[in-house]
Amino acid sequence: MPHESVDSERIDNVLCISVDDGRANAFSLSLLLAISEELAVAESDPDIGAVVLAGNQKVFFAGFDLDVINSGDRKAIAEMVSSGGALIRQAYGASVPVVAACTGHAVAAGALMLCGCDYRVGVDGPVKIGLNEVAIALTLPRWALLIVSERLSKRHLQVSVVNAQIVDGPGAVDAGFLDEVTSHHQVVKRALEVAQGFAEELDQNAYASTVRSLRGDLLATMDAAVAADRAAAGL
Repeated sequence: MPHESVDSERIDNVLCISVDDGRANAFSLSLLLAISEELAVAESDPDIGAVVLAGNQKVFFAGFDLDVINSGDRKAIAEMVSSGGALIRQAYGASVPVVAACTGHAVAAGALMLCGCDYRVGVDGPVKIGLNEVAIALTLPRWALLIVSERLSKRHLQVSVVNAQIVDGPGAVDAGFLDEVTSHHQVVKRALEVAQGFAEELDQNAYASTVRSLRGDLLATMDAAVAADRAAAGL
């Protein structure tokens, strides 16, 4: 079903998925499912060779919806968080490259979403990027630990995950959350350039088969971790 915060636009052979809820782009269950549907559309269209996932003018994505987290409804929390894991796994295992246009802050689940994208373009400035879960008395689920262990710099893994260190744009490149930074108003443009380059230069079948070979073991382990969380919550 369409989501009021999600807009998709076909630009040549790239699908640009833009998310703007007017606030912090927190991941609700409905938003997660809407983005997942857009990714599935892109994968099913042979004329789309890459995807750009963009945030709003202030933030890429914040964490999970705190209203749900603070509700105490364990099933609702588990459904939302496990759906977040499923989306990030979907992006990392997609048959087309997914490029993040990190237009601002990316904390908690937003930073995890960056880890699920092939290439990440962010802001060269004082944005806040990182995993603050330990600082706010939350524990990362196993699927999250799997993807960050795969994507973050080994030099930064401990301070980023265990010590909840938040970094700026250039620091996020060093840590492994981003691949490059540029001026704020150029982020989406640059992400589209990268995505169009992937779409034009990469053979789609070879890309998809290489993703299966290179990332297959991790993707299967993430699937199992998400399934275990859902089963434990009785979902």
